Amino acid sequence: MTLVAAAYTIALRYTRTSDKELYFSTTAVCITEVIKLLLSVGILAKETGSLGRFKTSLRENVLGSPRELMKLSVPSLVYAVQNNMAFLALSNLDAAVYQVTYQLKIPCTALCTVLMLNRTLSKLQWISVFMLCGGVTLVQWKPAQATKVMVEQNPLLGFGAIAIAVLCSGFAGVYFEKVLKSSDTSLWVRNIQMYLSGIVVTLVGVYLSDGAEIKEKGFFYGYTYYVWFVIFLASVGGLYTSVVVKYTDNIMKGFSAAAAIVLSTIASVMLFGLQITLTFALGTLLVCVSIYFYGLPRQDTTSIQQGETASKERASGV
Repeated sequence: MTLVAAAYTIALRYTRTSDKELYFSTTAVCITEVIKLLLSVGILAKETGSLGRFKTSLRENVLGSPRELMKLSVPSLVYAVQNNMAFLALSNLDAAVYQVTYQLKIPCTALCTVLMLNRTLSKLQWISVFMLCGGVTLVQWKPAQATKVMVEQNPLLGFGAIAIAVLCSGFAGVYFEKVLKSSDTSLWVRNIQMYLSGIVVTLVGVYLSDGAEIKEKGFFYGYTYYVWFVIFLASVGGLYTSVVVKYTDNIMKGFSAAAAIVLSTIASVMLFGLQITLTFALGTLLVCVSIYFYGLPRQDTTSIQQGETASKERASGV
């Protein structure tokens, strides 16, 4: 997952900084959801083993389960709110301030994991989580430059938006993990349920954000082979993320994403001439140490702990 995410970041940077006409990012997100849906359908078909079982699985878990579809629409809607709040925050905060405060999503995810999944983290794990937060901040840090602000900013609105974005990030990820691990339903069925609602949400975003321009220039305006490569990497990365969440947890996903940031930045040194700074070196060190600390032998945090289990055991022993 780390290598895929790093390759995606590098390819995305290339497509957004080249001399080609810029494509509409909203349409790319929508197509990504469609490809993830198609890949999940293909994997489910292979998993079921026969056309009959495949049709039965779709009929029972997707077409015949509107309640489950509604349940999986929650993270899609929350992620949509998160993305809009992040954009609003970036429009009203200095880039450096936004960069630092947005990394609070890492400890927020850990907190949601503890509260929503009844898990416990050791002191060393909490230290590693905040160390990771600081390391990612330093890796992505860019010295502030004296630039003339062309638009009026509202810092209070910006901090409010970033707070909502951080909470949405933690809640949506842990909510999806809880849904995945609370039943024996196939991971790929869950993905299909979520991506169906995701397509609807992203189509609404396309219409609201770029509807007028898309009508004029076309849905696939600015698309090149590199853009399609970025979309493919994003799709594969999305599937890998769901596998990571299913078999590990959201906190580990955050560590994997941090490692991807480090790898993509190192690759950018060779491809784009990015200069290594002291803050980057220190941030990389913090990320590596935090990953090591978090990976030390510890209590299992990859399965949902039922709070009632201990009390039942005590009652049965009386």
